[in-house]
Amino acid sequence: MTSYKSTPLFGGAIVCDLPDHFADVSRLRQVPDNQEVYIDKDGFTSIIVDITERVGPSGPTSLEEDGRALTTHLEELVGDDVDTVKVWNTTETQFTKLDSSIPAYTLIATQTPKSTDSDSRRAQAPDFTALILTLVRLERERTDVLVTINVPHIKGEYDEEEVDLALGKQGALLGSAVEYAARIWESFEVRDWGLFKEV
Repeated sequence: MTSYKSTPLFGGAIVCDLPDHFADVSRLRQVPDNQEVYIDKDGFTSIIVDITERVGPSGPTSLEEDGRALTTHLEELVGDDVDTVKVWNTTETQFTKLDSSIPAYTLIATQTPKSTDSDSRRAQAPDFTALILTLVRLERERTDVLVTINVPHIKGEYDEEEVDLALGKQGALLGSAVEYAARIWESFEVRDWGLFKEV
């Protein structure tokens, strides 16, 4: 069973529970001011919390506009490789410690490397990377907060027979990541709303 610790992000302006065995990447290398990046010390999974400019019109938005914003953020995340991405599901998400009027959405997608890559690069590349992308729309702050959990599936590091998203089989790595996401939705708390004026 995973143990968690309450983790201050952005100087403590946001707090949420992250798995104990994840390390703060900013201790190893430079991370942009609008990001917090944590990586699994025992594997390849990473959790990124990203404060970005709000996508779409200002003011309250419809479900459709929020859906477009989620797609826009996903496209920005994967860049030119958007044609290698498959979205498996999208759901509305409730954050326990945020006002229930704040819209949030989560999608699960997979990205498969292009097979045209050279063999040597392909050998090091994961078979695919699963993504859990959660978007929190802070209308008043004109901000979108993204929580992305990247789960690379590297040959030999996971049981291929356990994974078939078309059949709803997530496998151990993605199953753990879904658990991390649920814990973040439960514990994510903004302690200093002034943070969004600085970014």
